[in-house]
This record gives sequence, structure tokens and C-alpha cells, in this order.
Amino acid sequence: MMKHLKSLKTGIIFLSLVLSFSACIKEEALNQEADIIAASLKDKGLLIREPVITNNEVKFFVNGGTNVGRIGPMFELTPGATIYPASGTVRNFTKLRIYTVTSEDGQWKKEYKVSFVSKDVASVYHFENIKWHKAKRSWTDSQASNIFHIFYELTSPKDTLEWGSGNAGYMVANSSAKPEQYPTSQADGGVKGKCAKLQTVSTGSFGKMAKAPIAAGNLFTGTFKINISNPAKSTRFGLPFRKIPTRLTGYYKYKAGEKFTDKNSKEVKGQRDDFAIYAVLYEVTSQEPYLDGTNSLTSSNIVLKAELENRKETDQWTSFAIDFKSVDGRKIDENKLEAGKYNLAIIMSSSKDGAVFNGAVGSTLYVDEIELIYK
Repeated sequence: MMKHLKSLKTGIIFLSLVLSFSACIKEEALNQEADIIAASLKDKGLLIREPVITNNEVKFFVNGGTNVGRIGPMFELTPGATIYPASGTVRNFTKLRIYTVTSEDGQWKKEYKVSFVSKDVASVYHFENIKWHKAKRSWTDSQASNIFHIFYELTSPKDTLEWGSGNAGYMVANSSAKPEQYPTSQADGGVKGKCAKLQTVSTGSFGKMAKAPIAAGNLFTGTFKINISNPAKSTRFGLPFRKIPTRLTGYYKYKAGEKFTDKNSKEVKGQRDDFAIYAVLYEVTSQEPYLDGTNSLTSSNIVLKAELENRKETDQWTSFAIDFKSVDGRKIDENKLEAGKYNLAIIMSSSKDGAVFNGAVGSTLYVDEIELIYK
């Protein structure tokens, strides 16, 4: 009798688990994300780079003279989401076009500006313009919040250059942070008007567990896509450039943090933090389509480099002018330059070894009125 009761009890528990599991499947919430996660063209030969996707823009890079009057770009979306006009719809891209992505649950919509770019990036940077990265702080939020600053420069009445930063990575570690607490933000008191503020911050217990205890403030031409297995590869430095850069000029202020630590959060006695401002022109290949935090100064694809060497701590705006120099005797191939086979990357960081998580919390770099001179 006891044996039968035990079997019956086991059966009831098993049935309850099955029913609970079934209920969970039925009640699983529909996806609330409304994002474009990849973009492509049927004729891949039109592109000189992989499309750049940011929070609300998609840019396809093509050579000048490319006919963009009838093109049907294709988009990959977050699971369950839909897009209007539909992926593959042929449109005239001689001007910017708007696409609307709707989440699977139908509650969220996001507009993307989609454009085809054949011109070079902006060459004067004032850091006066920002837009917001918008996101929900939690799944229970009814609407998206303004999370952190995104710098952009106007390249023409309709085109913009959007600066990349590692702020999206920090958002994972501290989603409740205020905009001014992020590693990269806009600040008052620039040489003219506003300026960019880059500060090295702690990533808290989450970052310490991941052996990434700090997040250096950084700003660069390129994009950021989180790479959990190798965070230094999250930065994708560089955008197409068809001119020969000769000099980078601008202004900076810098103060190092008090305690320099390594990726294990151990203090390195006698070590003082330092910042970085540099730019590189490099050849894009199928093996190395972009540079990242592991090779931005060491890649054999780098042809020209301009790096600020006489760096100092100062609370006064200090001007700099650094010339581009050939790296290991490498030369620019004029045919490749004309075909858009080179990228230019401008990179700035409040901790020069921040990519490997060495630096000092509190290190702060301000930059303003930067200009890229070329011929």
C-alpha cells in the first residue's frame, strides 16, 4: 500500500512539473526588442565596407559614382520583429530613407535612418552635438529612458558622423548610472562651448568578476559591438577615408586618478595613469576588416600614424599638433586609396591601457576643437 502511495505521489509531482512547464511556455512573454542587428545587399560588390549599424542609423558605404537610385537593402531583426518597408524593398537612396521596426509584442517601435555614403568622414570636431542612446532600464519599464550621450558631427545638411564609445559596455555593468557618470559624456567649459569628457570609472562587482574592473572613457571614429569573450575586441576602429591625412590638431586637459590598478584590481605601486590621443590610416583586408583594442597601434596594416607623445597632466586647455608619419616605411597605394580601401581611425582614451583594464579610477581627459588636416 505504501509503495502504491509513493508511486502515486511521484506521479502527481511529475504531472505538476509538466503542467507548470507547459504553462511557462504558453505564458512566455513576446519579445519587446525592435532592433536591426545586421544589414546587407544582394550585390555585395557595391559595398566597400560592412554596413555600420548604430542605435537608430544604418549606413552603407559605397564608392562615388555608384548608382543608388534602385537598391533593396536586406535587414536581419531581433527575433519576431517586423520592418516597414519590408526587407528587400527596392527604393531610391539618393536621399536618406526611414524604416520602422516593430517588436514582436507590437508595443515598441523604432525608426532607423538608412543612407548610402560615398563621401569621406567629417574633418572638424567641435563636440557640440549629442543625441541620446535610449533604452529601457528594465523589462518592466513602460517606455525607454535617456541613458547616455552619443556625439555626432554634421558632415553636410543631411549626413552626420557619429562617434563611437564604450558606453554601451558600461551600461551592462551599471544600468542605473546617470549620463554624466558614464565613461564618455558631454561637458561644459570647452575651448568653445561644450567639450567631450572621458573619465575612467569602476565597473563594480560585475566588472571585477569579469576581470574588467574599470572602464576607460574613450571616443573614436568607428563603432562598438560588445564582445563578451574578448572585451578588447568590442571596439571597431575606423571609417572609410580617401584622402591622405597629414596632421591632427586640437586641445586637451588631463588629470590622472590617484590609484593605478591592473585587471585583477591590484594596485601597481609607483605607476601613474596616462592618456592617449592618436590616429591611424590602415588598409582594410578580408582578414582584418577593422582594428580593435588589441591591435590599434600594432597591426601590420597600419600605413600612417599620428600619436601625441609629449603628454602631461594639466588643468589648462593645452593645444597639440601631431603629424602623420609612415609606419615601418609603408606607403599608400594610390589606386587602393581611390577605391576606398583605407580606413581612418581617431582614438582617444582617459587611460591608454584601458583596453586591457589597466588604469586609475578618476583619470579624466577633456578634448575639444579637434581638426584632421589632409591633402
